[in-house]
Amino acid sequence: MTRESILMQYQSESLEALKSVANIRKPFEKVFMDAMKLFMAIPGRINFLQMGRYGKFSEQTYRNHFENESFDWFSFNEHLAGKHLSGSRKALVVDPSYIPKSGKKTPWTGYFWSGCAGEYKRGLEIMGIGVIDVDNRECMTLGSVQTPDAKTLDNMDRSLVDWYAGYLVKGRERLQRVSDIVVADAFFSKSTFVTPMCDSGFHVISRFRNDAVLFYPTTEKPTGRRGRPKLYDGPVDFSRIDTSRCTEHEADKGKLYGLKAWSKALKRMVSLAVWYPDEGRTDKWQLYFSTDRTQSAVDILEYYRTRFQLEFCFRDSKQYAGITNCQSTDFRKLAFHFNASLTAINLAKAACKRMGIPYSISSCKSMIHNAYMLERFICVFGIRPDTTLIDKIFKELILFTARAA
Repeated sequence: MTRESILMQYQSESLEALKSVANIRKPFEKVFMDAMKLFMAIPGRINFLQMGRYGKFSEQTYRNHFENESFDWFSFNEHLAGKHLSGSRKALVVDPSYIPKSGKKTPWTGYFWSGCAGEYKRGLEIMGIGVIDVDNRECMTLGSVQTPDAKTLDNMDRSLVDWYAGYLVKGRERLQRVSDIVVADAFFSKSTFVTPMCDSGFHVISRFRNDAVLFYPTTEKPTGRRGRPKLYDGPVDFSRIDTSRCTEHEADKGKLYGLKAWSKALKRMVSLAVWYPDEGRTDKWQLYFSTDRTQSAVDILEYYRTRFQLEFCFRDSKQYAGITNCQSTDFRKLAFHFNASLTAINLAKAACKRMGIPYSISSCKSMIHNAYMLERFICVFGIRPDTTLIDKIFKELILFTARAA
């Protein structure tokens, strides 16, 4: 590794993706490029004060440019995902994430579910939208949006699930450029989410509760009599499933059965994947489904399990890219900061893939920080180093504190 370090590759990926975004002015481009670099170069809290200390511009300059509501994060990240996610099976994935935030002036502050704490906590919530590569088990985020609090939803006369579905349906033209499959966790397996999504041309992959009521499709032929034809037979008893109606597959640490079933909750026929663990327990199963009735049980299980890669994007952005550190109560600045943090993780992945090195966010951040500080020292002191001599020790200095992937 010479002076063409991971920092330079990181900036190259950012500049190349920025060309896919329309109507970018030169002053904003300069501040944006510097800010994205700082999200990986700053070792501690990432806020406007730290940016003013480490960056090329003043604290107020970063504050002003973070008010930009028109920047197209979706196009920026779509370019990165299309370039670096090479698998043939791709899908959209959605998941909310809790963001701690105190104070009374921040808009849409309320009580939201924190998966880490296992309880509702006061703060903010964002809904992340990503694209998963099922073949390579990778994920890149496309963007995020802040979730309204309970009071705001009451004024809209909408539930939280209605709002999630409405937001995705509103942007369906752009989302369906990436994929028409949406993968979500069990919270979204409700008719209020699945029905509008299917009506808008999406297919939903999610998971039912273990006590979900499902029926076998009927094997009777139409009688030709008046009235609605019979749709289904008796209910599915998962403690002793009828294997004659299923296709059996070998799955990771268990057995997988695929069948078509009528969902009472969703009021539609779905393709169902039932997974049983190897321990032989008949009271412990997991029910995965897809509204695309042509999809196999193996695909449904693989799509759903790859969904968790979005959680790793949230984890990395919270631990290393400062998504929880925004120093503002302005709705526009918060939105820009959330998206910039998630995008910084995308750029780090892209830089590692381009350089052919294993992705490790900890090592990537250490190397970018070290490379940035070396360049900063040379720039501030105004010296003209011997590049031949510098290149010999550059690798050692950049890899200092870096961990193996």
